[in-house]
Amino acid sequence: MSTHESGFGFGEHGEFAPLDDGFGDPRDPGNRPARLAVGVVGTGRVGPALGAALQLAGHTVVAASGVSATSRRRAESLLPGVRIVTPPQVLAAADLVLLTVPDDALADLVAGLASTGAIRPGQLVVHTSGAHGVGILEPATRAGALPLALHPAMTFTGTSVDLDRLAGCPFGVTAPAELRPVAEALVVEMGGEPEWVPEEVRPLYHTALAHGANHLVTLVAQAMDLLRTAGVAEPGRLLGPLLGAALDNSLRSGDAALTGPVARGDAGTVRRHLAQLSTVSPDIPVAYRAMARATAQRALANGTIDEPSAAALLDVLNEEKADGTR
Repeated sequence: MSTHESGFGFGEHGEFAPLDDGFGDPRDPGNRPARLAVGVVGTGRVGPALGAALQLAGHTVVAASGVSATSRRRAESLLPGVRIVTPPQVLAAADLVLLTVPDDALADLVAGLASTGAIRPGQLVVHTSGAHGVGILEPATRAGALPLALHPAMTFTGTSVDLDRLAGCPFGVTAPAELRPVAEALVVEMGGEPEWVPEEVRPLYHTALAHGANHLVTLVAQAMDLLRTAGVAEPGRLLGPLLGAALDNSLRSGDAALTGPVARGDAGTVRRHLAQLSTVSPDIPVAYRAMARATAQRALANGTIDEPSAAALLDVLNEEKADGTR
């Protein structure tokens, strides 16, 4: 396939060579990347799902690597028939390599692959870490690879359910300017929506997502535990409509969506909540106090409560318990 047919080209040394007429809109099927041989290094929950999505778009997953029995079974389920080999063997077979390993393992993996000569010029090397931009791929870039950071802002189950969730999923995209069209086109092919994230703010971007999504799971789990203690047999059924509405309202209206005793300045109710929590859990009161303090401060800044009400709330939240903790 010619470079014009594929939508992008490469110079004689494997570097990216933008076409004179530009890449065009990545949502136009005529501007999609060429069919590529795809390799997946790391068959956790993310890698097999993205590999399967690329395969549905017409690319071919030719090899994958996974260590644990669980990861191998996951690869066999989402990428049936794909060879499970070592990471260097994956790179030897692939034009596009997905590095879908934990954040803290990525730097050593890239450095190791580059030092052994596994990376070849012109190879697309893509990582899916939200915490990193393309800087962490610098050893691969020095070896002639084309670096992309494509982070799906979604939680994954490691099952076929993830393919449906990729439809319309935002991806945090970071890439050299000349590779941006290629990165965005690959995201569109996987069913996602590209969101450009500059290299220097990539850590802040990831912090925001982790703070929102990960801590939300903990918060919901704690609420479910409390409802079970209160005798509710199906806490999810009770919480679902309330939390769904709260999430929708907060996404639409921000701090204006605040409701409940803190937003009303009901310090007495908050004190009773803390008394109840102290009888059923050693750790949930700590989370409640922290979130209630943050909520009170935002409610004050937003004008939902006045300064005397905020001060009364903070007094209650800062009261020492009988055991001397706060």
